[in-house]
Amino acid sequence: MARRGNKKGRPVSGWIVLDKPYRMGSTDAVAKIKWLFGAQKAGHAGTLDPLASGLLPIALGDATKTVPYVMDGAKVYRFTITWGEERTTDDLEGAVVKTSDNRPTREQIEAVLPNYTGVIMQVPPTYSAIKIAGERAYDLAREGAEVEIAAREVEILRLDIVEIPNADSVVMEVECGKGTYVRSLARDIGRDLGCYGYISDLRRTEVYPFAEANLVPLDTLLALAEEHPEPVDRFAALDQFLLGTESAMEGIPEVALHEDAAQRVRLGNPVIVRGRDAPVEAPEAWASARGRLLAIGVIEQGMFKPKRVFGA
Repeated sequence: MARRGNKKGRPVSGWIVLDKPYRMGSTDAVAKIKWLFGAQKAGHAGTLDPLASGLLPIALGDATKTVPYVMDGAKVYRFTITWGEERTTDDLEGAVVKTSDNRPTREQIEAVLPNYTGVIMQVPPTYSAIKIAGERAYDLAREGAEVEIAAREVEILRLDIVEIPNADSVVMEVECGKGTYVRSLARDIGRDLGCYGYISDLRRTEVYPFAEANLVPLDTLLALAEEHPEPVDRFAALDQFLLGTESAMEGIPEVALHEDAAQRVRLGNPVIVRGRDAPVEAPEAWASARGRLLAIGVIEQGMFKPKRVFGA
């Protein structure tokens, strides 16, 4: 009988910024990374559709506790809208439901873009993971049920034309906030222009604070695992790609602690925030010891008060 409390895998912590391949689901990508690194825990910060490629931040071990900070970060996508058809899924996979012979000019596209920047109301795609009465919208849609999803508020920070390769398509880049559906953008812009449209290519290039420079191709990791069949050698080869757990905390005030103060925080006690430029108040802050994430908490009246302590 297995002893209680025994966890499978090793207690490795950090972030892998995976360049997720086209046609691979986010859950499958997480499972593959968890296996490669022999991690006890793993999770991702923001689903990427199987038909999309690009940046999928995957947290291992203690880094899973910082997933919400990455989930809330701005995201950048580069995508292609193909004109002339509207599809059930708003991407390549869906059945065609509307067609048009109209094709927009650059000037016409640019004229409608202000409608899709700033804080806007957006209806998610029918084929999405939105829950309706406890059921996923895509499950209801596949069963032939009538799916009505309420519009929700999203923020589009910028929306630019990258290139217009031909009359039938446009390549665009969007920087957006949490909960934005790029497929909905393509659908709505196509309707607005009277020509219909769907996503024919989608790639995520940034999930703040992670960017393209951090990307690690899955093939690179798989090749290293094949070269190093022994687990100890494999982990040593793969761990070089891990970013520290603290990398998720960029943009949030840091409190750097000496060992005595760090030990107090490990025990859950507050400590005085020292330093000439140290904040007196902050609704969120993180404490570091030797540059590593030690705790997440708040700063009140010049005191850092830990709310969540990490192994360090």
